[in-house]
Amino acid sequence: MVLQFSSTRGIHNMLQSTLCDYPLRCPSFASSVTSNANRSFIGATRCHCLHLAWNINKLKDNKGFSPMIKGHRKHKDPNTYMHQAAERVLEEETSQMEEGNPRFKVYPGQAYPLGVSEVEDGINFAIFSQNATTISLCLTLRDSANHKDEMLELPLDPHTNKTGDIWHICIEDLPRSGVLYGYRVDGPRDWHQGHRFDNSTVLLDPCARLVEGRQVFADTNNIFAKFLGTYDFESMPFDWGDGYSFPSIPEKDLVIYEMNVRAFTADKSSELDPKISGSYLGVIEKIPHLLELGVNAVELLPVFEFDELEFQRRPNPRDHMINTWGYSTINFFAPMSRYASAGEGGPCNASREFKEMVKALHAAGIEVILDVVYNHTNEADDKNPYLTSFRGIDNKVYYMVDLHNKGQLLNYSGCGNTMNCNHPVVIELILDSLRHWVDEYHVDGFRFDLASVLCRGTDGSPLDAPPLIRAIAKDDKLSRCKIIAEPWDCGGLYLVGSFPNWDRWGEWNGKYRDDIRRFIKGDAGMKGSFATRVSGSADLYNVNKRKPYHSINFVIAHDGFTLYDLVSYNFKHNDANGEGGNDGGNDNFSWNCGYEGETDDVKIKSLRLRQMKNFHLALMVSQGLPMILMGDEYGHTRYGNNNSYGHDTAINHFQWKQLEARKKDLFRFFSEVIKFRRSHLVFRHENFIGQEEVTWHENQWDNPESKFLAFTLHEKDGGDIFLAFNAHEYFVKVAIPSPPQKKRWFRVVDTNLEYPDDIVPEGVSGIGATYNVAPYSSILLEAKV
Repeated sequence: MVLQFSSTRGIHNMLQSTLCDYPLRCPSFASSVTSNANRSFIGATRCHCLHLAWNINKLKDNKGFSPMIKGHRKHKDPNTYMHQAAERVLEEETSQMEEGNPRFKVYPGQAYPLGVSEVEDGINFAIFSQNATTISLCLTLRDSANHKDEMLELPLDPHTNKTGDIWHICIEDLPRSGVLYGYRVDGPRDWHQGHRFDNSTVLLDPCARLVEGRQVFADTNNIFAKFLGTYDFESMPFDWGDGYSFPSIPEKDLVIYEMNVRAFTADKSSELDPKISGSYLGVIEKIPHLLELGVNAVELLPVFEFDELEFQRRPNPRDHMINTWGYSTINFFAPMSRYASAGEGGPCNASREFKEMVKALHAAGIEVILDVVYNHTNEADDKNPYLTSFRGIDNKVYYMVDLHNKGQLLNYSGCGNTMNCNHPVVIELILDSLRHWVDEYHVDGFRFDLASVLCRGTDGSPLDAPPLIRAIAKDDKLSRCKIIAEPWDCGGLYLVGSFPNWDRWGEWNGKYRDDIRRFIKGDAGMKGSFATRVSGSADLYNVNKRKPYHSINFVIAHDGFTLYDLVSYNFKHNDANGEGGNDGGNDNFSWNCGYEGETDDVKIKSLRLRQMKNFHLALMVSQGLPMILMGDEYGHTRYGNNNSYGHDTAINHFQWKQLEARKKDLFRFFSEVIKFRRSHLVFRHENFIGQEEVTWHENQWDNPESKFLAFTLHEKDGGDIFLAFNAHEYFVKVAIPSPPQKKRWFRVVDTNLEYPDDIVPEGVSGIGATYNVAPYSSILLEAKV
């Protein structure tokens, strides 16, 4: 394809149409770009715009100027939906402009890569929109010396700045960093056809690698901050170090610690410098705690850019809340800027400090897994939309809409909108995002929030072989990554054990959580299910080439009760959330051990402590991949709130003083059991166990009133492990099987005993032919010489 210009009219018309009416449009742009914009800048900006137009006219009269395109541009036939960005080559050959030309030289640009890129001719901008009719690039140029912002708006000509469904422009001599940019997009206004175009708002580029919004986390003086893209081609590449390497821990050996970056160190009890508390750098300071605990992977609650003050934009029952969990993504590529240090955020600082955090965790042998939210965005529903990006760029492509119901948004996420994840354009967007986090930030894996949404077609119907799920499983760059699904959504698509997997995907095993909870608290008829879960959930995962570690075993996760609350509350207590107690799950399978909430009753407190230890032991001796929640190691309470997403307080913040108070009992037990698991292969089988690997000491499988289970895990070298769990209200005397030849039994764990006898890693000898297992307690014996 050859582009030729016999004059500058194409470029001239494009700029002239923008610059002549720029003073009319600039005020709205200025107010939408930044809350601090000074309207007095408009006059100066108008002068600059007129200066640009004058220079273009002058350029037309320059007899020496001949803007013929000297070469050609090569590219494949632009099939937008099935493209692979790496396979595209699009070269723009443009005329050379001599000295005295406009300050910014404008070229047609190139379609790939999407987002912002530095090319030979300058800075290239490219954005996808199939249904847009007009798009303008809006730039904010900062002049820190004079405390002024210069704002430009450049309409893109669909004849010269568009290839297929991708709009693009290249600008020479733009600063290589610090420029803010967005797009003003317009198109059909037919809601019934799924369109939501609105050119009154400057929109964030879905492919922006860095995003700038408010500077300080939860700054209520800046609730209406605008989120815009930016870039940095000036800074030196991050130094990962000569001796740097990925931990590359086999999945069967992982112990995951689910945590929130901000909540981990935001509390004053962390005793960190306020400049780094609640930040990526704050996590680095607390790596010794993670090592002492014994975990070797962290699963970070969402760290993509999100708006923590989204609930406060209008009066509503939740307008006192601050979104601290982050499940309301604005952009899929940029790290949360307000997790940077010094309390002032900033996208470049956030990017660098995120890498420093990953580098430090890797140096400590700890992998980094990101909780990613691709099922919905922050833009809410049609009743109270929060126009930020996707909705205004091409709603019909990016979101699922019901064309049989007036083009309304479908809502399988419970958050008002649902990403159209299996649309080819969205597939490529999500893949590019995942690759970016692997290439640029060196993360080790991903947990996909409400991943069943990713298994729905463009009309919302479930797919047997979702293209996105397959593409993630088969992608070369993601091959070293752990990929974990939360296999359900808010539309009722429950796929635990049946999530499309290509023998790669792991799953949060919700059935494990429920069955373990019900057995330990003493529900009848749960012994068989308990045995199935601790032995690897073969009923769910022993299919094709799937492994036990494809079951992500957990008793507690961020949503729901904490471990302490699980044994302290029968009912949720969510009044503080402002929704009248209607939010959060009702089926918690919890037991308060005799009293609802806090109590001074010594017997109840002792029982609760035993139950927490029972849950933790069961989790750590189960085949599969265990995950624990931040704070459970010291008994963190949310006072019965099982949906605490909106509290930037001690309800969610890690309490370091409480940790110190529990170091000798609960924390020590947690840590020693984790380390015991990691040092014994018998709990971490590569394949599903059978009769040679386990003996069940049981003859009452069919008795629903039997709440006691004992079994032996066999190791090839004779290092057998005997386990017994008693969920009865009375003692059970259990016969201890003979140990392997030349071995004796040693007691390692008895949750009925107090510190330090509750766990003795080296074991206590003197075990007889029977053992009296106390009510609501568990034991672990090890066969040793």
